[in-house]
Amino acid sequence: MTVNIQVPSLGESITQVRLGRWMCQSGQWVERDQPLVELESDKVTQELPSPAAGLLTITAKEGDDVPVGGEIGSIDTEAAKPAASPASDSPADIPATRVEVATETSASMDAPRRASGVARRMAADQGINLHEVQGSGPSGRIMKSDLMAPTPTTASEPLAPHQPAQTGIRRERLSPLRQRIAERLVLAQRTAAMLTTFNEVDMTEVIKLRSRYKDDFHDRFGVKLGFMSFFAKATVSALQAYPAINGWIDGDAVEYHDYVNLSIAVGTDRGLVVPVVRDAQNLDFSEMERDIAALAEKARNGRLSMEDMQGGTFTISNGGVYGSMMSTPILNPPQSGILGLHRIAKRAVEDPDQPGQIALRPMMYLAVSYDHRIVDGSEAVQFLVHIKECIEAPHRMLLGM
Repeated sequence: MTVNIQVPSLGESITQVRLGRWMCQSGQWVERDQPLVELESDKVTQELPSPAAGLLTITAKEGDDVPVGGEIGSIDTEAAKPAASPASDSPADIPATRVEVATETSASMDAPRRASGVARRMAADQGINLHEVQGSGPSGRIMKSDLMAPTPTTASEPLAPHQPAQTGIRRERLSPLRQRIAERLVLAQRTAAMLTTFNEVDMTEVIKLRSRYKDDFHDRFGVKLGFMSFFAKATVSALQAYPAINGWIDGDAVEYHDYVNLSIAVGTDRGLVVPVVRDAQNLDFSEMERDIAALAEKARNGRLSMEDMQGGTFTISNGGVYGSMMSTPILNPPQSGILGLHRIAKRAVEDPDQPGQIALRPMMYLAVSYDHRIVDGSEAVQFLVHIKECIEAPHRMLLGM
């Protein structure tokens, strides 16, 4: 009996997918629920498990765009199982279904599993043997940066000193996720009256508080006390004081929200994603840290679901982890506001404890971009000042001020 392999529905708005990496080869014996291929959409990538055990025949290649319900191969369930089948991952070792942010297609079937899609393609283009590259990512995963190092650990011979380095042009097809990001960013700039206001915040008190209690906090709650929870709590407080920034325009009306779903931008080797901390107004510091850490871990391991990234009402983006001093964040449609955090640096400022005296203080620039159609400039400025006051006097958040 022949069982057809069809593209399942990945969500109401998804009508087609792009075939990513085939994890099996045509003519290979596969077990039921064994991952066969990655299905890429503009929101997530999902591994498609085998519907039955048998001999696999592949009829669609990597990179093909296939509509939902389209056939991409078949399983012959009556074929005799070979005595020694090609090495493959056991269903017992890999979950039958894994949802992750869109991943680039594979460039080599025999490359190590722990390598990003971009790294695989670069390796194929440059003739680099991934088995001989030391990965710097989580669990030794090989990243794009590992192949861009001045002297990657490969067996290839270095160029003779007198030979010029080879240069050229390399083209890569945009992943559905990257296409979707591009569309949304252009949409934000085209449809919103976007402005940005800036301020700076003295991090002294938060740093003192964190240094004093971080060990006790970890021992009691099992999570690290980071800076993000302080900014998340301060943002919730500011959004409750200025609710227009937590709403958005829907047609000819403004939709306000009596809850705060914080989208927290997370950078991964597949691109920037914004999982959502739901009902942030009800969370204390430990719950906030727990939810942020859990979502960041899912993002890094490629296990975010569509539900994890939907429903956000306001976004926080931390460019400081990459060394950014100042930037203008772009709105995440349909949201009306986004807070940008930046690098902490000691700067000479007036000492608040000794007026007229100059002191080196750990300072951070803050930026909030907002939709001027529903948020007035005065509201945006006061919103940012509210966050600044909460961070510079963190006890205000404990008192609900």
